[in-house]
Amino acid sequence: MNKFGTLYLIPITLGESPINNVIPEYNNVLLNEIDVYAVENIKTARRFLKKAGIQKPIEDLTFFEIGKRSESSNYPTFIKPLLEGKNMGVLSEAGCPGVADPGAELVALAQEKKIKVVPLVGPSSILLSLMASGFNGQSFCFHGYLPIEQKQRVNKLKELERNAFREKQTQLFIETPFRNQAIFKDILTSLNNNTKLCVAVDLTLTTEEIYTKSIEDWKKETKLDLNKRPCIFLIG
Repeated sequence: MNKFGTLYLIPITLGESPINNVIPEYNNVLLNEIDVYAVENIKTARRFLKKAGIQKPIEDLTFFEIGKRSESSNYPTFIKPLLEGKNMGVLSEAGCPGVADPGAELVALAQEKKIKVVPLVGPSSILLSLMASGFNGQSFCFHGYLPIEQKQRVNKLKELERNAFREKQTQLFIETPFRNQAIFKDILTSLNNNTKLCVAVDLTLTTEEIYTKSIEDWKKETKLDLNKRPCIFLIG
């Protein structure tokens, strides 16, 4: 029987929502027991841990960054504490690590080394928006970010629309908040009027808005402001 530590995948808040509203108490108990973290962004992780009210000084914790700038060749070094018997937590910048966020490669290495991996309960914008959309929750596909170039983006939107109708499969995607309005405009001008679109904004926050309408009805919408707000789009 090995004496490896456990790798905990710890969801964090999707924004400035009260932690007690979205994070189970058990997660906070574990946060007070873990001294080593693999994180997408150290600054964000420190802020979350401070908000969670952990008892130990944050300066005493060890952080390994697994964000975009991190090289996967460093991961064998990152898991050394686990091999030495220490528990480790994985934190993304928002939501669930390893799901449309960094963490999967580290988890794959842990699985390869037969290190125990424990996913914890917490908010996921993908699941929350799907739950509230009224779309097919049995078959769905998350595409992440669509192309930045408009022509390519419009072509991709039409492809997702075809997939939604042909496969009866919900299509989910996101955009950088400052480009939300641009992609929303492309959706309204390029998709069929009878296609259904769900827009989920500020999930779990007090400003949360989730609406599902046909493209035809969305064209009549004038009040919804998506600019610089975290948003997920669903076609069904």
